[in-house]
Parts: sequence; C-alpha cells; structure tokens
Amino acid sequence: MAIKTPITVAYGDGIGPEIMQATMKLLDAAQAQVAPEIIEVGEKIYLSGNTTGIPDKAWESIKRTKVLLKSPITTPQGGGYKSLNVTMRKTLGLFANVRPCVSYAPFVSSNFSNIDLVIVRENEEDLYSGIEHRGTEEVYQCLKIVTRPGCERIIQYAFEYARKFNRKKVTCLSKDNIMKMTDGLFHRVFNEIAAQYPDIQNEHLIVDIGTALIASNPERFDVIVTLNLYGDIISDVAAQVAGSVGLAGSANIGNQVAMFEAIHGSAPDIAGKDIANPSGLMHAAIQMLVHINQPEIATLIENAWLKTLEDGIHTGDIYSPEHSKKKVGTREFADAVIARLGQLPSHFKAAHYKPGAYAKIECYGAQPKAESRKELVGVDVFLDNPQDLTAQELSGKIAGLGGPMSLIVITSRGLKIWPDSSIETPYLRHCCCRFQSSRDIKQLQAVSHSDIINLLARMNEIGLDTIKTENLYTFDGELGYTLAQGQ
Repeated sequence: MAIKTPITVAYGDGIGPEIMQATMKLLDAAQAQVAPEIIEVGEKIYLSGNTTGIPDKAWESIKRTKVLLKSPITTPQGGGYKSLNVTMRKTLGLFANVRPCVSYAPFVSSNFSNIDLVIVRENEEDLYSGIEHRGTEEVYQCLKIVTRPGCERIIQYAFEYARKFNRKKVTCLSKDNIMKMTDGLFHRVFNEIAAQYPDIQNEHLIVDIGTALIASNPERFDVIVTLNLYGDIISDVAAQVAGSVGLAGSANIGNQVAMFEAIHGSAPDIAGKDIANPSGLMHAAIQMLVHINQPEIATLIENAWLKTLEDGIHTGDIYSPEHSKKKVGTREFADAVIARLGQLPSHFKAAHYKPGAYAKIECYGAQPKAESRKELVGVDVFLDNPQDLTAQELSGKIAGLGGPMSLIVITSRGLKIWPDSSIETPYLRHCCCRFQSSRDIKQLQAVSHSDIINLLARMNEIGLDTIKTENLYTFDGELGYTLAQGQ
C-alpha cells in the first residue's frame, strides 16, 4: 500500500471552501496519495482577535507537513491586519513564486493561441517588506529592500527551473535605468548567474517595455524572473492576456516548505452561489502533486481538465456561445473533470509530468564573494520643515554645523533644490540635507558616528526636526549611495 504524503489544507474565505471542496473531491477521485490535515486561517481568525490571521496549531501543521494547499483568504480592512499571504511567504522562507501562464484558445477567449510562459517572482523582499513610515504631515515613504543573497537565490531558481522543465530562455525584468542600486543589483546578479547556464538563452528588459511586450507579444517569453512588485503585477497581466486570472495557480517554493494556491482572491460577492471556477486551485493542486513527486496523478488530472475544457463544459466566467456547450457551477465542473479522468485531450497537447521536476530545487544565495572595505563618509539628514524655510535659508542655518563634514546639497523628493537651483516652486516641507567629508567624491575621507551624532545635536539645538538619517558609505571606494537628481 502506498504511503500517503501528509499535506496541510486551508479552506479559506469567500469562495475558498467551495473551490477547495471541488479540488479535494477531484484529488480523491484521482487517487492522489495525500493525507490532508485541515487548518483554519483567515478572516475568522482575524476577527477572533488574532491579528496575524493564523493560530499556532496551523503553524505547527504546516511546519510538520511542509506542504500547504490553500484557498484564498480575506484580510479585513482597517485595523492592524497584515496580509497573511505575505506573512506566510516570509515566515516559511517561500522565496520563489512560480506562476505558469497558458492560453487555452479558442475555448477560453484570448488574442493569443500559444502562450506558455512561467513567471518566477522573488517573494520576500522589495517593497513587499512592508517597511513604511510617515515623516511629516504630508510625506510618507516605503522602503525597498533588495539583498544580494535574495537576488542570487531567485535567479538561480529560475535557471534551475528552466533546465528541469526543458525551457529554452530566461528573461530578467527590472527598472535599473532608474533604481540603479537595487534593481541594478538584480540585473548584475542575473548576468553573473546566466553565465553559469550556457545551455539556456538569457536576456534583460526594462520592466515597462517588458510588460508591454507581455501584453502585445507574449509568445516571445519562456521563463521570466523579476522582483516582487513587478512579478505580482505582470503575473496578473499575463494571466488576463492568456484568458482569465481565474484559471491560474501558483506555487510558493522554499527550500523546506511549499505553499500552493490560486492567484485570484476570495470573491466574497459570489461566495455560496456555486458559480466560482475552481480551475485556479485545481492547477495549484497539480503543481503540488508534481512537487510531492506524484507526477502520474498530476498528469491524469491535467489531461482530464483539458478534456473538460475541450468538451465545452464551462463555468460562467469563461462561458461563450461559440465554444461552450454547457454552463455549469463549481460542483458540476468538478464532477465533469472527474468523469474524464483517464481521457486525453484532442485539441491541446496532452500533459506529461516527469518525476522529480519541482523536488530538490534548492537555492541558498551563496555565490562566492569578497568582503568590501566599508567606510562611513557622510550622512543624509531628513528634516520636517513646517515653516517652509527656503533652501537658501536652511543652508544658512546648517552649513557650519557638520564639523569635519560639509553641507553638499539639499534635496526635495530626490531633486536638488540647493545650491544653484532654478526650480521656481520647490516642495519644502520634506528636505534632505547631505553632509559629506569632501565636496569632491574622489577625495572622500572617513568620518565617525560621533561626528554624525554631534551634527544632529547641533541641529536639534537650533530647533530643526530631524525625522530620519541615512549614513553614507563607500565600498572599496565606490559610492554606496546615489547622487541627487540635478547634482
């Protein structure tokens, strides 16, 4: 008798219970060798007073089984509620979000008949770190965090995935023409790792034109690797261009734990009506089966799903008079797929998964590297300036306070407003005052933390409100910060 693989199952909120019931019924009918452990997460847990949305017993189950199949959940609006999806991804080290995107034309309306791309999205860093601050009455900020190990890990995963699934090309999307340090790091690491995979084509595109090409010419892409926010956006663009966000599943992969889910939300407006399309969660379950090394069951289910689509048995979201024969609800769609287990599609290429495809793609971001010589050479001091002192007035107050550091530039929202600025009406409420050990960046000398503390004390003595500082460093003589716009 086959040993069943323990999996954790969360039925979620909104349409979640309905589509999970349909998916679990399909897994059972296909004789998937799984032993489900049911957990409660999401809205009920939030509203019971647990602001994380997940109780300790649920964490224990996930860490024990190391596999989670999850329906969509609802995060209540207001209050201190954080997205449980983001919390799970980061807590469990699920660094890779893998979203296949396939077109099913003509049975699902799309302008493109042969989309077959995979988006590999970094899942833990970037703006999704959720580090935000309010500095003044009017100014808010969100901190973008990108690490070299995080870049190495996700990019290596993308190439390993391409190799295991016989993909031919990996495309990197970033915005390093603007964010030269964070996105620039991602691009540099991509080039480094791409050189280790000479059997796989590689290219880099700026994310805006890359997104446009996904919308206009998606067949040119194979595997796409990108940062967290960009990946979230282009995944939905690609899924919608292919036909429907409601059909797509995703895998959240870590070195120890994996989570599988549909990419759509909980859709509470249609909950309980037996009209939701369970296909996204079914595709997530197929990814799960491949991951736990049950490729035969994954193949069986996907071919039955394709055959159901070809036979015109469609839920209302993809129903069309031209290609649909019967409009069905959630339960009846699942029953139709079950009835076709063992059958093969005739229009689409039959699926065939091989053993070990997802399993054991482990990436730790451990490329060899040398430590840089790091020197503190200055500080950016951010001020709340409620009196709207002009840049000239502000410079007159603080220019002599830096000790061994000189006031080099004053900026507003990254743009130079002093010295020699021709801006007629600069935004003055939020200013950044840059102090460096030398005006010439080629002659920068080390300063001490005490020098910075003394500067801040002097600014406080004259009544200036320091809301934030960023130390300025060089690494092996290279600037660890960007120049201001216009500097």
